[in-house]
Amino acid sequence: MDFFSATTFGFMSPRGFTEKPESMESMRLMFENTGSDTLLLAVAALQDHAYCTKVDYDTDDVMSEKDIRTCIAYARKLGKKVILKAMVNCRDGYWRAYINFFDAFVPCEPQWEDWFRSYTEFNCYLADIAQDTGVELFCVGCEMVCADRKADLWRGLVKEVRKHYTGLVTYNCDKYQEDNVTWWDCLDVISSSGYYPIDDLDNQFARVKRVMEKFQKPFMFMECGCPCREGSEFVPNDWTHGGALDIDVQTRWYKAFLDALGRNDWVEGVGWWDWSARLYPAAEAMRNDGYGLYGKPVEKLLTDWNEERPRG
Repeated sequence: MDFFSATTFGFMSPRGFTEKPESMESMRLMFENTGSDTLLLAVAALQDHAYCTKVDYDTDDVMSEKDIRTCIAYARKLGKKVILKAMVNCRDGYWRAYINFFDAFVPCEPQWEDWFRSYTEFNCYLADIAQDTGVELFCVGCEMVCADRKADLWRGLVKEVRKHYTGLVTYNCDKYQEDNVTWWDCLDVISSSGYYPIDDLDNQFARVKRVMEKFQKPFMFMECGCPCREGSEFVPNDWTHGGALDIDVQTRWYKAFLDALGRNDWVEGVGWWDWSARLYPAAEAMRNDGYGLYGKPVEKLLTDWNEERPRG
């Protein structure tokens, strides 16, 4: 596949967000300020809690089909590629990795099959949009650690998605889970969240490479990034880490990760986390301790990397 230099845009934006001109201006700035060539649009449906079987995407707090199509159309206008990614979050704040049900059938208890039926419907809805707009890569899920073991149900989901979308299909496993997913063979691309400690990047890249070689599939990091807090370079996955503001932490982590990519040319794409559709004021960028890239030194790192990296 072609290399994807992507940035995640507009995560958790509500229905109708694209009607505000500043949203599309934010996307334009994302491409201009980072040099990315791909829009990574993650559409996060919602369920009430981790043991709810209804995945809701027709709600005011989830971007609409019109929003999705508007984002894709604008990215195309700018000459960019697109990755469309299905996600689900829990309204009560529990991380999606904890969505879980009994493996054995128990009367009156929620069932894995019920949840997958609802989640597959959501995926097929997005897959129809992906097919219609010519999206280059479709991702069926993100960091579903407890669900990863349900290989047969995932295979069934992927089979249904392929009835709606004829392009490349992937799944974004969580960090450290690349060698725990057994069903990579039914996908076209292996992808994961690369939130790895700054002092362990080479070990983790080597481990992931073994998975890629085992399944003989291309690999990309669908997510990776680091917030701007003391100590976050060692736990970049922990959005709750409470270290003091330190913009240089993010810069050091990105430089180390980009250097690791340079030593590992088998990685065929990366999706940086992240870029909001509603940006904080530029004057406040150096006081923002989150994952956002806007207005921070990491923008120049990414722009230089995108200009210098080999093409083809």
